Amino acid sequence: MSKVAVITDSTSYIPEHIRNEKNIVMISLNVVFDKETYKEEAEIKADDFYDMVGKEGALPKTSQPAIGELVELLEELSQNYDEAVMITLSSGISGTYQSAIAAGEMVEGIKLHVFDSEISCSPQAFYVLKAAELASEGSNGYDIMNHLLQMKNNGIPAYFMVDDLNHLHRGGRLNTAQLFVGNLLQIKPILHFEDKKIVPFEKVRTKKKALKRIFDIMDENVKPNDKVKISVIHAKREDEAVEIADELREKFTNADVWVSYFGPVIGTHLGEGSLGITWIKE
Repeated sequence: MSKVAVITDSTSYIPEHIRNEKNIVMISLNVVFDKETYKEEAEIKADDFYDMVGKEGALPKTSQPAIGELVELLEELSQNYDEAVMITLSSGISGTYQSAIAAGEMVEGIKLHVFDSEISCSPQAFYVLKAAELASEGSNGYDIMNHLLQMKNNGIPAYFMVDDLNHLHRGGRLNTAQLFVGNLLQIKPILHFEDKKIVPFEKVRTKKKALKRIFDIMDENVKPNDKVKISVIHAKREDEAVEIADELREKFTNADVWVSYFGPVIGTHLGEGSLGITWIKE
């Protein structure tokens, strides 16, 4: 029987105790403030990141893991595993997927399967946790990849509400005029992933209306008794996320609801105060 390692990059934001429990290996993306580079989840956590952004007044840069790090990881895993399945954040916002493929071709003794989640955060984690479950049951790499592809074909909806337009402006995603009008009208953009990139879904006025719009979309997709996994994702807004999670538990009685977060790399795209909701039917 082939032994399969499961690898995720840091942007799935799976807590360390769950990674340890489920035998999931993580490799970090990088966040660069001026000349200082930090490994996400290992050297810089989400709260520290948002504090630093507030103090620095400028957005950091982000970068994928170096191919050398990926090669080193695979060589280490090859001592105990025949195959590895690596689930990456979307290839539309990072070169991690391509770097992993290149690293896999450089290492002998282990077959690397690389899965482009075409998304990130909790939706990416859905794939990682399923891969870990299948690996623990003895599935080989090809079977795991086929199952993940089926999950992707079924769709994993995810919608993100951006709270801080100034952040999008600093990131070059809004010009000055759009920033002025957006703040004047209290616009709270709803974003989603489309064709592997983070793009606008709708522009909604006020946070309350934006969250209601996301709830309405859920109601169109999920029935109250459906067995479903739901994740509420936040950028330094844990109290709000917990309230939303509690509300969803009451509404969807068979749902497994948990709270996650936007870490430094995805936080660079969305900004502090952002909230997201994603779900997958079981």
